[in-house]
Amino acid sequence: MSETSVSLKELPPIPSKRYFTIGEVSELCDVKPHVLRYWEQEFPQLKPVKRRGNRRYYQHHDVVMVRRIRGLLYEQGFTIGGARQQLSGETAKKDSTQSHQIIKQVRLELEEILQDLRRRTR
Repeated sequence: MSETSVSLKELPPIPSKRYFTIGEVSELCDVKPHVLRYWEQEFPQLKPVKRRGNRRYYQHHDVVMVRRIRGLLYEQGFTIGGARQQLSGETAKKDSTQSHQIIKQVRLELEEILQDLRRRTR
């Protein structure tokens, strides 16, 4: 199976951390680092924090946005321009796919927390 044929449901859950390196985001979203840097230029919604030596640090919402962009481009077949328009338009706010993705991610994170709490109480 090629990298671009992996669907969103097969991506690993996003850990509950404050910042992620470009390498971590690359693994979490199954997108190469150079593609992430390119997407930063093409999508104004994707703005990781830059620190010492221009190192990028992505926050949780950035990782969710990368997954959203990945889904539009690789799974739904949008062009860069079409994906940009989809994300900047009113439809992006009402898009049920994005809502389902966020809900699914929150649920997975809550299940991880519950499992961790259960392990600690034993």
